[in-house]
Amino acid sequence: MALLDLLDRWTKARGLRLSAATVDHRLRSGAAAEAAQVAAFCAIRSIPHQTLVWQDHTVGGNLQDKARIARYGLLAAWATAQGVEKVALGHSGDDQAETFLMRLAREAGVDGLACMPAGFNRHGMRWVRPLLSVSRLQLREYLTSRGICWSDDPSNEDEAYERIKARRLLTALEPLGIDAGSLRRVALQLEDASVALKHLVRQVSRDVVTEDRGDIVLNWDRATAQTFEIRRRILIAALNWVSGTVHAPRRNDILRMLAAMETTGRQTLAGCVVTCGDGLVRITREHAAVRAIVSRTDQIWDRRWLLEGPHEPGLKVRALGDAGLRLCPDWRANGLPRMSLRSTPAVWQGETLIAAPLAGFNDAWQARIVADFHASLLSH
Repeated sequence: MALLDLLDRWTKARGLRLSAATVDHRLRSGAAAEAAQVAAFCAIRSIPHQTLVWQDHTVGGNLQDKARIARYGLLAAWATAQGVEKVALGHSGDDQAETFLMRLAREAGVDGLACMPAGFNRHGMRWVRPLLSVSRLQLREYLTSRGICWSDDPSNEDEAYERIKARRLLTALEPLGIDAGSLRRVALQLEDASVALKHLVRQVSRDVVTEDRGDIVLNWDRATAQTFEIRRRILIAALNWVSGTVHAPRRNDILRMLAAMETTGRQTLAGCVVTCGDGLVRITREHAAVRAIVSRTDQIWDRRWLLEGPHEPGLKVRALGDAGLRLCPDWRANGLPRMSLRSTPAVWQGETLIAAPLAGFNDAWQARIVADFHASLLSH
């Protein structure tokens, strides 16, 4: 409510358009009435408002995490439909501190403990958090001074949730001088360290990493000249780029992969196959991870491949696989390993192979990666 009032005043002073949305997760009986209160407030202010209802949730698992994922999805779809350029979220400095404690319990590293970003991209939308330096108490005092009512979510008192446990812990830590403000400042310092590490990784990767038609090839001799942390970060960036995901493999999984590679020379992790030999490490997409992915030829395939050619109805893109590779007599001429080619995009009509751009079959079709690896490092 504080965010809504502040943005209303700020946008009107600048002649900008403001729209509001409330997500009703349908997890509490009072949620609909609270959304109606927001709608009424917006009507008085002439702010377009819409209540978004989460209808496809299932019981079990981490309910708060499921609700969070659904909330971002609903808001992104709403914002896109409204032509909204940015979505502002009401996370406060207390949320920052609670997140720090929750991640500390999970033994997070520098990036995990760094402050929540004030701006980020997700679902094709720009999100901003303008209240991260403001405490929850300050926001309530502001609302009181403005005569604006708000609703307290009763689930914020339920210690079954991890965030509420962190909130209680903050109170217990106050006699030691540890409060939300001090944890916010620590998170900001860690953010500075995280940015410096990412900058160094970008510099080193220029000398270590080569893109090879969807694969990442690491000069391992040069990589091992760096500290383990820099080497680990480059590996994670490469795995994420090849797999098209954003979640980093766990530190222990990276350690196990590196140890196993010393003896086997080949490991799988995060939907990728990692092989080493002759001073090089090659990271390629695992065929099992893409075997079931099918898309139209004019859509991005596996979150990173775009095909260009004579698109026609009935044509589909799926992995080349062993069966397709057998239909490409000249595949060796392209220089990509068999393992890499199996996971590359191919154009099919039913069970008939129409084109395999990276295996040299039908040069009427081309396949390209939509995001450069080094450019992707700059965006994080």
